[in-house]
Amino acid sequence: MDLAPFKELIERLQTRQSILWQNPKKSTNYQIDSQLIDDAEERLNRFAPYFQKVFPETKINKGRIESPLQYIQQMQEKLGVAGKLYLKRDDALPISGSIKARGGIHEVLYAAEKIAMEHQLVTKDDDYAIFTSERVKDLLSKYTIVVGSTGNLGLSIGIMSATLGFKVTVHMSHDAKEWKKQLLRKMAVTVVEHSGDFSLAVDKGRAEALADPNSYFIDDENSKQLFGGYAVAGRRLKHQLKTEGIVVDANHPLYVYIPCGVGGGPGGVTYGLKESFGEYVHCYFAEPTESPCMLLGMATGLHDQISVKDIGLSNRTIADGLAVGRPSSFVGKQLEPLLDGIMTISDEQLSHFVRELYKAEQIIVEPSATAGFIGLKQLPEAAQNPNATHIVWATGGSMVPKEEQEKNILGF
Repeated sequence: MDLAPFKELIERLQTRQSILWQNPKKSTNYQIDSQLIDDAEERLNRFAPYFQKVFPETKINKGRIESPLQYIQQMQEKLGVAGKLYLKRDDALPISGSIKARGGIHEVLYAAEKIAMEHQLVTKDDDYAIFTSERVKDLLSKYTIVVGSTGNLGLSIGIMSATLGFKVTVHMSHDAKEWKKQLLRKMAVTVVEHSGDFSLAVDKGRAEALADPNSYFIDDENSKQLFGGYAVAGRRLKHQLKTEGIVVDANHPLYVYIPCGVGGGPGGVTYGLKESFGEYVHCYFAEPTESPCMLLGMATGLHDQISVKDIGLSNRTIADGLAVGRPSSFVGKQLEPLLDGIMTISDEQLSHFVRELYKAEQIIVEPSATAGFIGLKQLPEAAQNPNATHIVWATGGSMVPKEEQEKNILGF
């Protein structure tokens, strides 16, 4: 591949310093497939009675898997932000405590519903609490859900699949935390460890599923069902902002900063945000300096045809959920007219923001979940706009064991 036209950008990435890339292909000329989001939202609503019965923590939101939007005034003052600063608490999402609960759980529900309907055990008009019945669980136990993951997607899919009655196999890359593997094994999930990175885990999972007609493979690199599940977040955020009295328009812009791994989660959220707020929302991704796969793929136009290792980066980072060397081709192409830009953040900066968030707000999240805070440093003009609203998307953390949380706070 000829990388000569991108020499300057690649050299900047190779310095491993925090940089900002502004997307030159961003446009107001784009189309949103609202039906994709409608289908996901309706499916999640149909399963609400099931969630209330099986996961009591969802009763407070009537079976909705949703997270709080928290105003973080102390952190805002610490960072010198003139507008309002919020933390989207996907670290506190019910069931699996990360943004992956949105897409991962949705696709498991899609698979379960499809199988149950094919066997005429359920219709869309039924009370979906029927999925707790032995006859449905017995049917699903004949099928296996397979996924490749760096950690949090495997957790959400493992927990949801096992609860519904599926067999589950999660192929995990070397970056996945040991506690995540152990938690899955306690739920009788088969965890297959790989010495390679995320892409290898996905490839192995895909090959295993193709060899078994009763396997359903959840493809984090190319799944529209994952994407649709994540996109529902944009619509729900619109309601949360309205409740907070926050106006989003030409004079009151919204800036959203989302950590990025392979791209499905942040890509889907961006898609939903664009449907809800159009040109008034500005979406930025944040990636580790050693794993800027989406930035590299979108900037060069090569998408999944280039890896961070091709330019000498290691793809090793404390942000295990973001340790992805090759981006989703599907997501990168979808985002070309939608995404404002991508920035990079070092492990040292991630550690710093973990500690600062705890000191300011007593909130503990995974290192990867603080990546978005770099946006307030990289976009000083936006940060000083008194009419702007800023949302840092916290992507995981509530399921982290106490000893791991303490290690994160004390430093690495």
